[in-house]
Amino acid sequence: MKSKRVLTYLFLIALGIIMVYPLLFMFFAPFKSNDEILTSISLLPESFSELGLSAYINGWKAAGDETFGVFFKNSFMMVVPTVIFTVLSSSLVAYGFARFKFPFKRILFTLMISAIMLPKTVIIIPSYLLFKDFGWLDTYLPFIVPALFACNSYFIFLFVQFFRGLPKELDEAAIIDGCNVFRVYTKIILPLSKPAMMSAGIFSFIWTYNDFFNSLIYLNSVSKYTVSLGLKMSIDTQGGTIAWNEIMAMSVLAIIPPTMIFFLAQKYFVEGISTSGLKG
Repeated sequence: MKSKRVLTYLFLIALGIIMVYPLLFMFFAPFKSNDEILTSISLLPESFSELGLSAYINGWKAAGDETFGVFFKNSFMMVVPTVIFTVLSSSLVAYGFARFKFPFKRILFTLMISAIMLPKTVIIIPSYLLFKDFGWLDTYLPFIVPALFACNSYFIFLFVQFFRGLPKELDEAAIIDGCNVFRVYTKIILPLSKPAMMSAGIFSFIWTYNDFFNSLIYLNSVSKYTVSLGLKMSIDTQGGTIAWNEIMAMSVLAIIPPTMIFFLAQKYFVEGISTSGLKG
């Protein structure tokens, strides 16, 4: 029995090393030369002192007139309002589905659920033409405005599942005390929904922050590029020899914001996923 447990632990440790290896390789790659990155699978560089932090310094300058400081600022200008509006609008729509009866509720809920399975690429052309007519191309509005109208069915379903677990007696007690339905939502439902809000916020932040495809389609000016576009531009503009240590250095910096947010809100994230019955 003991040997079986030891073998299990050894298997899990080996599996963990295999899964973490690419991430560790990326952390040490900025201290390696191009030849060492491309020809060796060793994690540790031959010498830390030879290259120092030059990969971070040169990589931060990116290409052209803009630095990665601009790309990080642009990413947050796009991501922060998108996350806030997504969480608030999705929770409001879910509150209606979870607490009220209205005509065609079942049909509308079915349509909303079916939208989860709709591939994003199916709507990219009509969305592009619509935003072009609105004059929103090369701005962050194609990301922010849809978030105002709860356009992500996944988050609505997450909130519906969570709200269904809250006792309706809380709503009834608040109404007896004089609250209207909107005050019930803002004073009772939202404060109790912190785990679901954190889960939706983390998912929305990571998906929007890492979004390369939509950013590439809607943003044309380099001065409005996000981090993901900045990384791709750094590769494209370096000609024949790509400085992979600089790309890896900026990749390390790029994953810091979503990683920090995940670990800071990990407690609420796990609680929200477990109580809503959803997995990302």
